[in-house]
This record gives sequence, structure tokens and C-alpha cells, in this order.
Amino acid sequence: MRTFIIIWLGQLVSTVGSYMTSFALTLWAWEVTGSATALALVGFFSQLPRVFVTLFSGVIVDRFNRKYLMILADAIAVLSSVVILLLYSIHALQIWHLYLIGAINSSFGQVQQLAYTTSLTLLVPPQQYTRVSSMGSALNYGPAIFAPALAGSMYPIIGLGGILLIDIFTFFAAFATLIVVRVPQPQLKDDRMSMTSIWQDIFFGFQYVFQHANLRILLFITAAFWFVHDLGEAVYDPMILARSNGNAAVLASTSVAAGIGGVTGAVLVSLWGGPKRRIRGLLNGMIGAGISKTIFGLGQSSKVWIPAQCSSSLNFPLLSSSEDALWFANVIPEIQGRVFAASALILQSCSAIATLIAGPLADRIFEPTVQSGEMLAPFGELFGTEEGAGIALLYVLCAIGMLLMGIVGYTLPALRNIEHD
Repeated sequence: MRTFIIIWLGQLVSTVGSYMTSFALTLWAWEVTGSATALALVGFFSQLPRVFVTLFSGVIVDRFNRKYLMILADAIAVLSSVVILLLYSIHALQIWHLYLIGAINSSFGQVQQLAYTTSLTLLVPPQQYTRVSSMGSALNYGPAIFAPALAGSMYPIIGLGGILLIDIFTFFAAFATLIVVRVPQPQLKDDRMSMTSIWQDIFFGFQYVFQHANLRILLFITAAFWFVHDLGEAVYDPMILARSNGNAAVLASTSVAAGIGGVTGAVLVSLWGGPKRRIRGLLNGMIGAGISKTIFGLGQSSKVWIPAQCSSSLNFPLLSSSEDALWFANVIPEIQGRVFAASALILQSCSAIATLIAGPLADRIFEPTVQSGEMLAPFGELFGTEEGAGIALLYVLCAIGMLLMGIVGYTLPALRNIEHD
């Protein structure tokens, strides 16, 4: 656990800077465009290259030193922040720059994430899988408690440039921790590489998943869940900004609530160790998140958004750690890179499609329809007709979809019995 904790702490510091930059870039993009589509496209272009990179990332992670792969990804990330800072300093930064830089950065980030995930089973014993996965959730949610608040309060004072400088300095913590630790490597039976062997390795991951019925169904349910989740997540920031008249403090407060809920959930799962039946943790997390996000979308002020967001995020450490533990327990370390890459490719394809269609759905269909008053009376009463009401309707429909995926999962015997079989 010692090596894992050292790496985890370095990534935690780095993630704080990344969250601050992401929040500041969201404010800058909304000021420049005022468009939900523009913000959604930032996410889409970050997702799209991951789909293609994932094809080969499993082979790369299973064959090359995972520590060096993580260091390389961090180097690309800091270089991306430097480029954005330079463009902003000379008043040349445009929205399409975020699309391009996001695509490059996320490509290497996909390899880093896979290298990190597949290293866990070699760094910790099996009984710690759920716990370390929940600590990974804390890594995502912890910085969300104070990073948006810091960025929101500092943005009017030091601007985007100052926040980018902070982000650049925090990357050195990730470098330092990775350099001083040893990351174990799995034993390879054959390290020779050819185009034939590469394509065989790529297809091996898909064959492994689809030849095992329980893993196949697990992947189907999680793909459907994350599709509707990411569709709603793509319009989350525009919805809050539209319904709060562009109030950065309100957006920051919901982010802080997400962080508090996520960290609380991660700490509880870490202390608890997760349920004995991990599939129940996954499905109950889906149901809890769906209910909370439905309430969030129905709200029209921070009085509803803050507690609903906190409640929603409380479910995700349980959900994600249970999902990860199920995959860890069913796939041996020597092939995890290829199998996890195959799974990630399908999930990311769904996410990219969801992110691509979210903006046009919000701007061209839901917003005009709701604001025109053409919706049925119950919807009009629930959501109103002001700016952002249509986005809220779309968000609630996505949340209901998340809830349904958890319920459907309980009706599938092959999924319920995945741990027994």
C-alpha cells in the first residue's frame, strides 16, 4: 500500500491544479461563446481521440513500463497548460484551441489512466481492491471541494493566466512521486511485437469480454449508464450558468458540494471496504445517483442544487469502486491492459457520442421548445420557460435513464450472479 499511497498523494496535488484550470476555462469559454454546444464540444474533442488511442493503449500498457508511461502523460499535460498560457498571454486563445489541446492531452491521459489502473492489482492485495478504488474516487472528488471555490474567487483577481501558472506548478508533485517509487510490471510470456501480434492483442481484449457472458452484460449495463450520465453531464455547466445568470459562485458551490459528497462517499467506502456483494454496490449506486440527479435537475436554485449534488456524488465512489473491483476480480493482471482497454473503448465511444449530441439537443431542440411554451403543461410547471429550462428537462431525462439502468440490472440473473459464476 505504501507505494500506492505515494503515487496517490502526488496525483492528488496535481489534480487540484487541473480542476482549477478546468473550472477557469469553463468560465472563459462561457464568457466568450455563451453556448452549451461550445462547452459540450470541448468535452467531445477530449473524448474522441481517446476512442482511437484506446485501441492500442492496452497493448502499450501490457508491453511497456507503466511508470514511464504515467510520467510521459504528466509531461504532456503540463505542456498543454503551458501552451494555453502562452496563447492567452498574447491574446490569441480561441475556443478551437481548447478542442485541439484537449484532444492531444486526453490521448496521453488515456494511456496514463490505464497504466495507473492496471498497476493497482500489482501494488495492493486483492482484499484492498475496493478500498483503493474508492481512494481513486477521492482523488477525483477531493479537489472538487476547494479547487472550484479557489478558481472562482481567484479568477477575477489573477485571471485565467494566474490559474494556469498554479496548475503548471502542481504537476511537479506528480512527477516527483512517480520518480521515487518502483511500479511493478507483469511478466510477459512473449515481448516480440509485430503488426500481426498487435492486432491479435487488440482483438483479444474484445474476445475475452464477449466470450464471458457475465462480463458482457456488465459492460452493457455500465455502458448504457455512463451514456446517459455523460449526456447529462455535458449540459451540467451550461444549465447552472443559464439558470443562475452566469453566476460563477453558484457553479463553484455546486462543484464544492460534489466534492464533499464524493469524498464522504470515498472515505466511507474506504473505511467500510465495500459490500460483500460488489454487484449490489454497483447497482445501488446507479439507483441512488439517478434519484439524486433527478431532484437536482428539477431544482431551480442553489438551495436544491447543493444538497442534491452532494447526495448524487455520495453514490459514485461506491458505484465506481464496485465496478472496478468486479473487473479486477475477473481478469488476471497479465491481460488487464488489453481487456480493460477493450472495455474502455466501448465506454468512451458511448461517452463521445453522448457528448457530441448533448449540445445540439440542448440548444436546438429542448431550449427552443420549452421556452416557446410548446411543452405539455406538467413540464412547463416543473421547469418553467426561462433560459436553461430546456436543458434542465434534458438533464432530468438522463437522470431517470441512470435510475432505470440500476433497476434493470437487478432483473438480469447473469449480472446478479457475476461473483458466484
